[in-house]
Amino acid sequence: MGTLIVPAALTSPRDDAMQLYKAFKGWGCDTITLIGILAHRDASQRALIEQEYKTMYSEDLTKRLSSELSGDIKKAILLWMPDPARRDAMILREAFSSSIDLKAATEVICSRTPSQLYQLKQLYFSLFQVYLEHDIQAQTSGDHEKLLIAYISIPRSEGPEVDRKVVEKDAKALYKAGEKRLGTDERTFRSIFSERSRPHMAAVSSAYKDMYGNSLKKVIKKETSGNFEYALVTILQSAENPGKYFAKVLRKAMKGLGTDEKTLTRIIVTRTEMDMQYIKAEYKKKYAKTLTDAVHSETSGNFRTFLLTLLGPNS
Repeated sequence: MGTLIVPAALTSPRDDAMQLYKAFKGWGCDTITLIGILAHRDASQRALIEQEYKTMYSEDLTKRLSSELSGDIKKAILLWMPDPARRDAMILREAFSSSIDLKAATEVICSRTPSQLYQLKQLYFSLFQVYLEHDIQAQTSGDHEKLLIAYISIPRSEGPEVDRKVVEKDAKALYKAGEKRLGTDERTFRSIFSERSRPHMAAVSSAYKDMYGNSLKKVIKKETSGNFEYALVTILQSAENPGKYFAKVLRKAMKGLGTDEKTLTRIIVTRTEMDMQYIKAEYKKKYAKTLTDAVHSETSGNFRTFLLTLLGPNS
């Protein structure tokens, strides 16, 4: 699924650790060498390099990277080093505790699969000695809070099976809860969106359009607002087309004055080993420009080099 480039010369984690150590030595740090190694290694290879580095130099590679690098490139590489579940846990913990960012937290939770969420919850507790539910409750409220708690708690099927009868029933229920009445019955939206599988939600979305003429996304935007709306839209779009969803988030991070480096880093780093080629294809289709070109024009220096290396060839 990822777009990671395999290095031309197969090196061992031990060789990599030695090269990294060399890159730290001397005046200033040879960041290009770091990028050349780390951006071409997948999660399991990165873990092995960290082990080797610790064994050989009795110091923590992540700590060393942290002291050698600074700015956007430092944030990006430190986010890249862990495996996906640990990385998600780190992003969420930061979004709920140090620099409160409910949008980022909502995006991560509502775009992950049930098995990713299960793993994330276990890890969250073991890393921070606090339950993810507890942090959600501390920072969110109302329908947004209830939806997030339900979304991380309810086991949903990851299979492709869809029951047409239930799909139509759900589409009807959503129509009654939204467009058909004055005001909105948020509870119906919450329960359907948190209990149903992705293929089911995608089917509900297309049934809704067939039955009532409006897109479900438009209905959500009209009937709800704020973080609750963002959560519903994220769940819906992750069910229909996650590539398109993330292409949009990236576009937004690069549009207008100034670039939102944090979002840019988060999406590219978290999706590289998941579905980056789909995101790239959707980006090109929607914005008539490659994601690589967009990132190239919005970033600079080592930060740019690192992101472009993760993105891979400009196709």
